[in-house]
Amino acid sequence: MTEPLRVPTSLGTSDADQIRLLGQDLTADLMGHVGFGELAFWLVALRRPTPSEVRVFEAVLVALADHGFTPTAIAARLTYLSAPDSLQGALAAGLLGGGSRFLGVTEDCGQFLDAVIVDVEGDLPNDVAGWDALALAAVTRTREAGRFVPGLGHPVHKVEDPRTPVLLRIAEEEGLRGPHLRLFQAVGRVHERVLGRRLPLNGAGVCGAALADLGLPVELLRGFALLARAAGLLGQLAEERRRPVGMDVYLAVDRGAYYVPPDQT
Repeated sequence: MTEPLRVPTSLGTSDADQIRLLGQDLTADLMGHVGFGELAFWLVALRRPTPSEVRVFEAVLVALADHGFTPTAIAARLTYLSAPDSLQGALAAGLLGGGSRFLGVTEDCGQFLDAVIVDVEGDLPNDVAGWDALALAAVTRTREAGRFVPGLGHPVHKVEDPRTPVLLRIAEEEGLRGPHLRLFQAVGRVHERVLGRRLPLNGAGVCGAALADLGLPVELLRGFALLARAAGLLGQLAEERRRPVGMDVYLAVDRGAYYVPPDQT
């Protein structure tokens, strides 16, 4: 007799009488006792976060949820205009736009900082001067390789991204301003020496640094940005139903289009 397939998991299982998640009884232990942010952290880290970690983590989710008519929001609204019968398609359209310029910076920055920290093999600086030297070397290498330093600059906030100091403060208050955030701050202090101009430390970047300091896998940080943005996109679609602008956006672009011969630049 063939043995039934057995598939190991540390996440969810169910039978006729019970649903279990993370080793807990879903209805008795989790529902009404665990917040969604706390659960999202737990599902990835496979450990229950402390209250301090939950505060920082949820601050990141709030910081990334929505920023108005960004390309991701416009994509979601226009997809909903075209296919109002496909809410999931509209949400997916917005999420698929999370890349190197929007949302993806959270992961890019976390990976950049983590690679620098791993490279020093635990011999981390113990003062501001040491962090600045480490950051200066990293920014210089990145510039010499012809790459951008993730987490620098913002299309709207040219002087300071208002999210950055707030998240740094929250992490400090909770005792969770770790090496990634310290290195990120150092990048903010020294990059002008290499780049020749001062750029703000952006919110997506500080979120990536904070998530990395929480011990979350840097390869999955974009997923947390998408988790946050899913809530924002649902809000955008709810507003599109109440006060639609998708048709106006479409018509403005369509009516503004004009023909240019292919040989003209």
